[in-house]
Amino acid sequence: MNPGDLVQITTSEETLEGVIIQRPELLGDDILVLKLDNGYNIGIEKKKIQKVKVLKPYEKPKEKKLKLRHTKGLPTVSILSTGGTIASKVDYRTGGVYADYTAEDYVQMLPELAGIANIKARKVMAMMSEDIASKEWIEIAKEVKKELDAGADGVVITHGTDTLHYSTAALSFFLQGLPKPVIFTAAQRSIDRGSSDAFMNLICSVKAATSWDGAEVATCLHGTTNDSHCILNRGTKTRKMHTSRRDAFRPINELPLAEVPLEGSIRIVNASYKKRNDGKAALEASFDPKTALIQIHPEIDPSIIDYYVSKGYKGIVLSATALGHIPVNGPKSFIPQLEKAIKKGVIVAIASQTLYGRAHPLVYTNLRKLSLGLGCVFAEDMTPETAFVKLGWLLSREKDTGKVKELFKTNLTGEISERILPDSFLY
Repeated sequence: MNPGDLVQITTSEETLEGVIIQRPELLGDDILVLKLDNGYNIGIEKKKIQKVKVLKPYEKPKEKKLKLRHTKGLPTVSILSTGGTIASKVDYRTGGVYADYTAEDYVQMLPELAGIANIKARKVMAMMSEDIASKEWIEIAKEVKKELDAGADGVVITHGTDTLHYSTAALSFFLQGLPKPVIFTAAQRSIDRGSSDAFMNLICSVKAATSWDGAEVATCLHGTTNDSHCILNRGTKTRKMHTSRRDAFRPINELPLAEVPLEGSIRIVNASYKKRNDGKAALEASFDPKTALIQIHPEIDPSIIDYYVSKGYKGIVLSATALGHIPVNGPKSFIPQLEKAIKKGVIVAIASQTLYGRAHPLVYTNLRKLSLGLGCVFAEDMTPETAFVKLGWLLSREKDTGKVKELFKTNLTGEISERILPDSFLY
């Protein structure tokens, strides 16, 4: 017997028919796993098996080579796949899913893409997004740059959802002066599920890459729990706000840039974005891994600052409460540790873990102790994740701490809003 064989198994208790599948790693090798016709898997103790008859040996399906045709008059979109749930299949070894689909598979499953654009598709990596870090951000940015320089009218990147907002923030800084849109998309539900959001997200993303007049890094995912439309969120202003809902990615402290329906025209919601142009993107892809992001919470030990300083960290983002509060009085005060860190040249930035609203250095006395007294820099309305990525990017490029602080407070790619509209909180 081999995995994939259709078999008839007679035990001391009954006769069963089904397909042999690989044994999950959690089970012992004394168990045989059979997928029944009703879709359920059962485990059978091998010692109970009396007879096995192979009804049909497994035959590996023949793979058809996909030919991507060029249609005159259509724009060209490059799809770069990196993995994640949007590229996931069931893994019977663990009972979970793993990244396996290639970009070409997407085109084969969604032939309507060929009516929107000429598709160039390739696999850059196959990783779940919790494993993606600065090394991969740099690699993805380089691949995007190649596609844009080769004449692509837009680039779509398929990615996992868990750390998508880190990657979009990174590429927003890594690719300066974008001439065309770079659209990240993903899926909350794997592509082999009937309720998957992958298909609509991918179609809308390719549509945005061809029809949207913007030249920004943006996310394109479901705008509601149904299939009414997707929304474009700026790469530095988006965040995953739900573990499983299809509309998990929301714009933070600004309205979405646009709504993208499956059919019909794109509706511009927030026109404060850079427009397409004939220029070339400048690749400025670097990140200093000696940058930390620390969540402030009751009973937090301020010596955590000493730990990062001892490890040679150059920048620390504190994800503080409300307007930017951290303990500054009593035995849990951060003041002594921060004073030592800042004297050693460590840049300490303060963002708000409430996400919505703006961190402010002057409203309360305790905030003034941090800003005016110590020289901490406040992240305005940036999310902690965007502040972390921006600080790490700046530290990799600038040696002068004064310059880093100045640039950190400067709006470089839409990450800081001059004014937060009230309806952006409700969108």
